[in-house]
Amino acid sequence: MRALITGAGGFVGNHLRTHLLSQTDWELLGTVYPGPVENPQPEPRLRLVYADLRRSDSVLDLFASFQPDAVLHLAAQSSVSSSFANPWETLENNIRAQLNILEAIRKLELQTRVLVIGSNEEYGPPQPEELPLTETSPLRPQSPYALSKVAQDLMGLQYHLAYRMDIVRMRPFNHTGPGQSPRFVVPAFASQVARIEAGLQEPVVRVGNLDVERDFSDVRDIVRGYRLAVEKGTPGEVYNLASGHPYPVRQLLETLLSLSTVQIQAEVDPARYRPADTPVFYGSAAKFQRHTGWQPKIPLEQTLRDVLEYWRGQFAK
Repeated sequence: MRALITGAGGFVGNHLRTHLLSQTDWELLGTVYPGPVENPQPEPRLRLVYADLRRSDSVLDLFASFQPDAVLHLAAQSSVSSSFANPWETLENNIRAQLNILEAIRKLELQTRVLVIGSNEEYGPPQPEELPLTETSPLRPQSPYALSKVAQDLMGLQYHLAYRMDIVRMRPFNHTGPGQSPRFVVPAFASQVARIEAGLQEPVVRVGNLDVERDFSDVRDIVRGYRLAVEKGTPGEVYNLASGHPYPVRQLLETLLSLSTVQIQAEVDPARYRPADTPVFYGSAAKFQRHTGWQPKIPLEQTLRDVLEYWRGQFAK
């Protein structure tokens, strides 16, 4: 099988290509942007190419030359806070790129399975009686990023219905792991702890809203789910990928502080608060589990340890 990974140089893309190289015999092509990314350990089954997916001509040429059997479309502007700062950049990037991909497949009449990656952010703020969120829960996008993901999600459905294209839609909930940007909550905490241990920062971790609860999974469990979706997902269906448990953000911080080698205090930074936030948010992956047998395997404490070790390694350099 030939598989195309868009956004192969990003946080999830790195973990996905590592997983696919170890668990499949697929030939992999990965797109990277905004600049070239070298594979630190060259693999004969993996090639990375620069591609601006917002350019329809470039996307058409890419698909005409590689003709993938599957596309795992990860490339996106994925920061909620950045989407509030520059809404159009997020909307244009996320919607136009996917449109170009689907149009290339349609024009070339390829028989390609497409994995459209949405987000739990599509659901917006749920009522307590709506938890855990399922695939039939209402969509209430509360940020430009969430809106872009609803558009990608429904665009995937539209192309499946209109052109009978082989499209499977995923709605992953929060996921973290080694290599994630400190724009996100777990690496934001862990990178500060590692900086403090290295003597690069005063012994104070600056935090945002700790009084929220979120559904966290390890990115390595999530990319395993993406592979299973390619192998076993039903065309036209949408699936949640979630742990099914709400974890208090305060608990994440306390666990990381307990793993530190020094004494650290936490200090609230109002600048780290979102314009809109939801107290409790978690989902059900029961439908995906029934269809594919997927289950999360990596405990959250192990994930937190691995993220902290990653940042310790970064600052040790």
